[in-house]
Amino acid sequence: MVTSVPRLVVAAPSSGSGKTTVATGLMAALAARGLAVSPHKVGPDYIDPGYHALATGRVGRNLDAYLCGAELVAPLFLHGARGCDIAVVEGVMGLYDGAAGEGELASTAHVAKLLRAPVVLVVDAAKQSRSVAALVHGFASFDPQVQVAGVILNKVGSDRHEELLREALDSAGMPVLGVLRRAPQVDTPSRHLGLVPVAERRDQALEAVAAMAAQVSAGCDMDALVALARSAGAMAQTAWEAPVHPSGRRPVVAVAGGPAFTFSYAEHSELLTAAGAEVVAFDPLRDEELPEGTRGLVVGGGFPEVYAAELSANEPLRKAVADLAAGGAPVAAECAGLLYLCRELDGMPMCGVLDATARMSERLTLGYRDAVAVSDSVLAGAGTRMRGHEFHRTVVEPGAGAAPAWGVRAPERRVEGFVQRGVHASYLHTHWASEPGVARRFVERCRTS
Repeated sequence: MVTSVPRLVVAAPSSGSGKTTVATGLMAALAARGLAVSPHKVGPDYIDPGYHALATGRVGRNLDAYLCGAELVAPLFLHGARGCDIAVVEGVMGLYDGAAGEGELASTAHVAKLLRAPVVLVVDAAKQSRSVAALVHGFASFDPQVQVAGVILNKVGSDRHEELLREALDSAGMPVLGVLRRAPQVDTPSRHLGLVPVAERRDQALEAVAAMAAQVSAGCDMDALVALARSAGAMAQTAWEAPVHPSGRRPVVAVAGGPAFTFSYAEHSELLTAAGAEVVAFDPLRDEELPEGTRGLVVGGGFPEVYAAELSANEPLRKAVADLAAGGAPVAAECAGLLYLCRELDGMPMCGVLDATARMSERLTLGYRDAVAVSDSVLAGAGTRMRGHEFHRTVVEPGAGAAPAWGVRAPERRVEGFVQRGVHASYLHTHWASEPGVARRFVERCRTS
């Protein structure tokens, strides 16, 4: 099946150039024109897709060639872009930055090539003029298979500055598709792991997205950007589908959400539903009970360290989680979920499911991981290989239980996480689309536990 989806990738020479502002603003500006916009983010980032969702009214989705494999990037893109008029893909880090030591793997350039999508390069021009042409020429010529089709200049200081930049790029034959002046009002606050998620500041986030849209609409050639997206060729791949497994009883799987647990991939809930579960969201900050009839629990990533006092104060829910786990129900916890299941977090009582303590740390743990399941669990049989990602500033002691969850190969060989009864808890974020059997196994255990 050949599918045509107008699309473009918003990239940059490095982090901090303004690609989130441009990509989110472009998504919102296109949506304001009445277009159905499909938002995507390269890499494992959970936070930017929340802003993309505000801008477009559609769930933000990730495209990660390391976690899911290069062969799934286009199918997952087409899955998210169903019924849309145009798709905007925000890149990660610099255009050619990917998984450490893996060449182009999982870089924005790699994903752009897999999607056969033109690239718009966002350049922070604050401290340069003619040199911008050399910079852009280098990025455009580094890999001839990457189509750098135009530039959006960010943080331009004056009319004269803009004139110099345009002259330089014109001499290099690179179209300027937009010029954005310095505008601090579109900045969004950050903390120890990046931008503050939308769920924690929805009203302010809406204002920020509106400001981004206004800036992009005023400073960019919207018609040229749409025409560029429409120039992308047809795609021969088939859209990804969550494998459906018909069954009788649909067990309730409670999925944690709210401000403390904002990190999840959209495909996880879709896979659970297709595997026969009734997925019900709840907020551990506010709900004192698990959803009625809960037979399984999924607690993903987020910022429990920011909300440790509130989570600890919700004693009824902590007890309900502990009782569910003690009864052998399947529980899948990643990163923030791991902290929530510990005895305590920064000295405050948590659920006590795991005989471990958690605390904040100055050290950032960040990176892709190759992992193998060490113990049979509700998610995977021993020996199952998956790829994951770690991103946290916390420490759990001990780092692994008597039955560890994963053996991790990088950056050093170690075991980590906990498997006990129906509980699988670890720091590793995984993308279940890469191994659909994970959701099917989890739901089947919910059905039979």
